[in-house]
Amino acid sequence: MEAGKKVHIRKNDIVKVIAGKEKGKVGRVLKIDREKGRLFVEKVNMVKRHIKPGKAHPQGGIVEKEAAMDFSNVLIMCDKCNKPTRIANPVDGTGKRSRACKRCGDVLETKKK
Repeated sequence: MEAGKKVHIRKNDIVKVIAGKEKGKVGRVLKIDREKGRLFVEKVNMVKRHIKPGKAHPQGGIVEKEAAMDFSNVLIMCDKCNKPTRIANPVDGTGKRSRACKRCGDVLETKKK
């Protein structure tokens, strides 16, 4: 991913996959790697990995987990219009930026833990 490019997707956002073999699936963002421009979506792009027995997995065996996908393959789902949308960054009267739906203009709120 080129330096200086902003990505408006955050952890716990609900996104829809718009390209690739998982096209059409909806899930929650689990993890983001901004340097590589990739993200992990819950129950999307599942791969099988062979694990040796150890502390984390005493039995070992085959484990299914999410694989990374590119930012460009997903769009954020708007809560109000329930459709995938691009993100606008309107500035309010106090000079604070927020994330808003390009379709309906609704401000997207993300829960911070």
